[in-house]
Amino acid sequence: MREYNKNTTERRAAVGGSGKKIIKGAAILGTAGVIVKIIGAVFRIPVANLIGDTGMAYYSYAYAIYGTLLVLATSGMPVAISRLVAEKIALGQYKNAHKVYHISAGIMAVIGGIGFLICFFGSNVIAAKMGNPEASYALKAIAPAIFIVSILAATRGFFQGRQNMNPTALSEVMEQTVRAVVGIALAFALVSQGLHYAAAGAAFGATAGSFVALILILLILMLNQPGFKRKILAHDPYVDSNKTILKKIIWIAVPIVIGAEIMPIMNLIDATLIINRLTDSGVNPERAKGLYGLLTGFVVPIIGLPQIFTAAVAESLVPAISGKFQTKQYADTRSHIKLGIRTTMIMAFPCAFGIFALAEPILKTLYFNQQDAVVDAIPTMMLMGAGVVFLALSQTTAGILQAIDKQTKPVKNLAIGAFAKIILTYVLVAIPVIGINGAAIGTMTAYVIAFTLNFRDIKKTTRVKIDPVAAFLKPMAASALMALGAYLSWRLANPLLGMKISTVVAIVFGAAIYFVVILAIRGITVDEIESVPQLRRLANLMRRFK
Repeated sequence: MREYNKNTTERRAAVGGSGKKIIKGAAILGTAGVIVKIIGAVFRIPVANLIGDTGMAYYSYAYAIYGTLLVLATSGMPVAISRLVAEKIALGQYKNAHKVYHISAGIMAVIGGIGFLICFFGSNVIAAKMGNPEASYALKAIAPAIFIVSILAATRGFFQGRQNMNPTALSEVMEQTVRAVVGIALAFALVSQGLHYAAAGAAFGATAGSFVALILILLILMLNQPGFKRKILAHDPYVDSNKTILKKIIWIAVPIVIGAEIMPIMNLIDATLIINRLTDSGVNPERAKGLYGLLTGFVVPIIGLPQIFTAAVAESLVPAISGKFQTKQYADTRSHIKLGIRTTMIMAFPCAFGIFALAEPILKTLYFNQQDAVVDAIPTMMLMGAGVVFLALSQTTAGILQAIDKQTKPVKNLAIGAFAKIILTYVLVAIPVIGINGAAIGTMTAYVIAFTLNFRDIKKTTRVKIDPVAAFLKPMAASALMALGAYLSWRLANPLLGMKISTVVAIVFGAAIYFVVILAIRGITVDEIESVPQLRRLANLMRRFK
């Protein structure tokens, strides 16, 4: 364990230049993530309304298998690239930073190619073993995306290591846009041939989207090459050997890959475990499959919205903290950790409270053609919403541990949480009064355990001290008031304006309440708002009115 200088004085809590980069990077990725999720909703909502819970079960099965292989191909490498590139740039070794990208891209192309071959040619066997043979069509359609996204992720990691989040954001928006257009068009065109063909058409959207995004980000890379090559010539000529760089990549990436595979594997287990345990409790097999489709196709995409922001914070933290940590700037390291956790909570708490308070209107508004099915999803949505805070904290703390050279810790911690999830899911889902909600409880418990253990390891290594009032109590208080205001406004507006308009009104009204309250109680400062380019005018206006 790295020893910290006890005499190093902590810097003030005000955000420094590097801290502003974290917020700016998180804002760029978060904004892109919101756009991506909106486009994803535009994709998923008509598709879900078109093919229903059974069709979404085919799609979700294929996506679960695809996700497992994709995580294996891409999860660890972008973090390794981002972290190593940031470290080399902090040391002025621009040539090494460039070399890290080229070696990593080659590795990811090989791994992605193997993933494609397994997914495409083994689709029939895999889908049959999972008990859903019709999902093989969707699995074949999405298989090429594994290879394409592998190279795409390597290039995104290189730009993030340079703390330039714009190429990642642009490529993500482009990827999702093409995915939605192609996926919806093919689903509608093929639905007359059968739900399994429609699900395959929707899945092929991911392949088309990733291909277009790869072309875009490679073009951006080519345009950036001249400036980066000038830095290579102007700085340290020392170059690490391929073997040295490869060892560092493996040391960072392998534990992250193992850790990232845990939850997708748990999702695969869920796909079989949930349905079998529901049928064991007396639920009709078709009904059990439909409930699983509700969880994965209706609830999980909405719960994924807060992960946009928390993942953006984690991605911004890794290069920022890693650079400070490697150059022994420990006070800055602790300052960034505190800022990262507080930023995560400012984003996660309102999402969690909002989803819990407005679960019914959100589901009924989005899935308007599946009103009967939606009723069963409301309690599950509320439970999953309550767990958003711990999901966010587990993501951010895992990113922090990866940045301070403790990448094996979150693997172990998440594995412990996942083991608890399996036990709880197995026991609770078979209890008739709990049913599918047992899977939500199991997932939430897994993230509670992972965060608790992650934070313990962070404190042990960095001796960081988190202010509970600033990090947790202020965002929670503002979010509670927001949720109350949003729910009451929906109840009042619904009889007058109808479900859809009243839901939008409630969300906007709740967001306004949160923004005002979080500023009033100084949960976020004007300096921090100003660090986001899109909000500088707002910051100036706030200063004018003090």
